[in-house]
Amino acid sequence: MFRNKDCLEPLLDFLRGHRHKGHLMMLNDRIQSLGRLQSVLTKAEEYLSKLPADTPYSQFAYKFQEWGLEKGWGDAAGTVLEMIHLLLDVLQAPDPSTLETFLGRIPMIFNVVVVSPHGYFGQANVLGLPDTGGQIVYILDQVRALENEMVLRLKKQGLDVAPKILIVTRLIPDAKGTSCNQRLERISGTDHTYILRVPFRNDNGILKKWISRFDVWPYLEKFAEDVASEIAAELQGTPDFIIGNYSDGNLVASLLSYKMGITQCNIAHALEKTKYPDSDIYWTKYDEKYHFSCQFTADIISMNNADFIITSTYQEIAGSKNTVGQYESHTGFTLPGLYRVVHGIDVFDPKFNIVSPGADMSIYFPYTERAKRLTSLHGSIENLIYDPEQNDEHVGHLDDRSKPILFSMARLDQVKNITGLVEAYAKCTRLRELVNLVVVAGHNDDKKSLDREEIAEIEKMHELINTYKLFGQFRWISAQTNRARNGELYRYIADTRGAFVQPAFYEAFGLTVVEAMTCGLPTFATVHGGPAEIIEHGISGFHIDPYHPDQAANLIADFFEQCKQDPNHWVKVSDGGLHRIYEKYTWKIYSERLMTLAGVYGFWKYVSKLERRETRRYLEMFYILKFRELAKNMPLAVDEAH
Repeated sequence: MFRNKDCLEPLLDFLRGHRHKGHLMMLNDRIQSLGRLQSVLTKAEEYLSKLPADTPYSQFAYKFQEWGLEKGWGDAAGTVLEMIHLLLDVLQAPDPSTLETFLGRIPMIFNVVVVSPHGYFGQANVLGLPDTGGQIVYILDQVRALENEMVLRLKKQGLDVAPKILIVTRLIPDAKGTSCNQRLERISGTDHTYILRVPFRNDNGILKKWISRFDVWPYLEKFAEDVASEIAAELQGTPDFIIGNYSDGNLVASLLSYKMGITQCNIAHALEKTKYPDSDIYWTKYDEKYHFSCQFTADIISMNNADFIITSTYQEIAGSKNTVGQYESHTGFTLPGLYRVVHGIDVFDPKFNIVSPGADMSIYFPYTERAKRLTSLHGSIENLIYDPEQNDEHVGHLDDRSKPILFSMARLDQVKNITGLVEAYAKCTRLRELVNLVVVAGHNDDKKSLDREEIAEIEKMHELINTYKLFGQFRWISAQTNRARNGELYRYIADTRGAFVQPAFYEAFGLTVVEAMTCGLPTFATVHGGPAEIIEHGISGFHIDPYHPDQAANLIADFFEQCKQDPNHWVKVSDGGLHRIYEKYTWKIYSERLMTLAGVYGFWKYVSKLERRETRRYLEMFYILKFRELAKNMPLAVDEAH
């Protein structure tokens, strides 16, 4: 792009093409060439350098308009001057970081659509239900941070415009005590962000009940069509930016971005291919239960269609010396009898970006911030942990209340490995003597679960309690959906001088790890996946290998023994975790980066239209010939209401 002056023509066209609701921004038609742009910028620079930095834009807007500059450069002389310096640098001595900073500050993003079709997507009573949990928490925190950043940027750009964010998900008429049957729901703590729900439809009409994330594929094309018209009605126009979540959301985002010509960002959260070993080679064995043929096809289409991809960690892209990265596993693989992938994705493609989320700091904050602590919840938390009565909320009891608590909270499925943690604890006499174990996971009654995997794990958990006689040292609490209380629960565990453990066989990121560390709780987490990057072993927490449970149990026991001899050791690890969070894992850092990337890739989408046309054509063919056929032949979920 920077070989010679003429190569910068696309940048001029890009700046001249900016409008919002018909109003011109950045440049008007008085600037027809790069030479003219440069001389106007030099004149503007000279003029602004004589004004106080806080002079409002309105005082020189008329003069700027005469020269060919429209609003969008900034709200005051100081910010406008910064923008002009940046653009002059790009024109005179271009370098990538200056261009990135400049593009990140152009007003481009006013309306954002976030797509997450499956699961119960709501703000209350949903986190313990199948297929929800981490992803919902991530998106709700993400949009709050994103709205704040958008409002801030638009104000700084000198625009009096309210942004709008829509989370598009599935409307479920049979909502089971949630708000998932409401079409529109405002997100609490925001002014401009809504959940927009659109039902799944087929020839039989509307699907009324929840279905698993593995069963959604036949509904998505129709869903995308319905969503397009609902978005248009809600925004009175098209969005500027679309974010897909998980395989199904990314496919719908691909269909919408293709149709509307808008910048698309993919967030996988988890690519199932890495979770289930050999799920490609033995796809026929898995297909009836998981429909991986549809899922892997959708993943290949959307990761190639996306303008950019966000991962929470480097490992998601390229793995580590011992593990294959989630995306890396899609570079080449075979579904025997269906197709063979020889160049699925290029993990060195510049579309990959690591942007790590944080925890909501209004809910998750250090145990030491006494004034903010939710002490009114301590009575109910105490009952949750220590009440000897057994009921459908908790199983097991704790005899010795003076012991620290080893704590874990996750979905109750095979990959999260909560039963593995319980077994490792049960077998380690030293650890059982030092600490009590408390886990928050799923249901404790298999009759209450709809999930195949969870039912097997519930049965295994009861078996472990009886086999190892864990009564008196172990407490199993059913899934908790009250996030404010969960935040205080982490801090309450910290008050006992306990620790958090995340024992998953594989964890794409590890939001609970970030939450625990943000509350100041020393954390042990799996070495397979994201937590290996979040935690620096021995400094801000500890790595454990769930495939070697005895070693993991001994490492945890060593920590508690050391804390017994030197209480300061606990504080040191707790402080190390907090330092790591503030340095890298906050939503503020996340939203600033995401907005900048949306600007950068929006620009590249504009200038590289021709280069991507062939890829798009190929993907369209692949979608029609492969995905559509696979989805069409998949059995539809049975809805009792029909």
